[in-house]
Amino acid sequence: MKVDFVAFDGSVAVEPTRVFPVSHIVSETDILTDVVLCPPHHLAPVPCCAVTRTHIDQGFDTCTDEALQQHATLTTTLMKAGIRCHILTPSPDLPDMCFTRDIGVSTPWGMVALNPAMSHRRGEVSALIEACERWNMPVRRIAQGTLEGGDICIAREGLLIMGMSGERSSAAGVEEFAAPFRASGWDILICPFHADHLHLDTIFCMLDERTALACTDVLDDGFPDAMAARGIRLLPVSYKEARGLGCNILSIDGRTIVTAAGHERVAHMIADAGFEPVAVDIPEFTACGGGIHCLTMPLAREA
Repeated sequence: MKVDFVAFDGSVAVEPTRVFPVSHIVSETDILTDVVLCPPHHLAPVPCCAVTRTHIDQGFDTCTDEALQQHATLTTTLMKAGIRCHILTPSPDLPDMCFTRDIGVSTPWGMVALNPAMSHRRGEVSALIEACERWNMPVRRIAQGTLEGGDICIAREGLLIMGMSGERSSAAGVEEFAAPFRASGWDILICPFHADHLHLDTIFCMLDERTALACTDVLDDGFPDAMAARGIRLLPVSYKEARGLGCNILSIDGRTIVTAAGHERVAHMIADAGFEPVAVDIPEFTACGGGIHCLTMPLAREA
């Protein structure tokens, strides 16, 4: 099959035919080899989260050219790290389609298509399923409740962390996704949080198997102790930094961390902890409520 890549200027180039990899991830921070992206040709601010509503109230509207340039820079950053970038075709009626994280999650047992709470996002899931069919990739779909990928963290082999605000991801959706993990003896940690924070990945993200960024001021009071009991240290992110998507990062290999530019304190903290932050400027996306983690759907990682 042919696999599309986005070049730095936002144009599409096609790589020679090759075998598509199996969808398989057992850790959020293993070496990333393949990721699913979608160019933001139709990005528009949708007033369905607190961050986006605030920016709309301040007069924000997207600039397609700038969004394409910023997304292309992110894609090039990933490609330079040796990551294969598989591209979904954007649809004019799906303004949030570039936030690929929320529509599907690669698990130890293959791809799971999710069930977004927002009706305007459900067409994105259909597009993902169609792509999986073209890629000859088996896919299971969540049928009970609602569930979005920003609330799912396959922290490391044996540990699944799931956020549940009740607005985007419901108890039924969380339990259906977690079922095969439970059956395989994984430790399942459910983290409740206020719906104003949209998804778990805006206030908590793994850097490596034993380190994470966390906005502890808005996480459940018992969450830090639960992390400490599992040997995970939390690097503190402020409420303001989290609102600006400073906590929403992508670990490429448990050492190299792609971050949103403009969060110098977070970057310095990550570097001081022994990681290598790589900043990408994405203001068109953060104003729409999504960051680096939201824009990337890891498809395969190698231990």
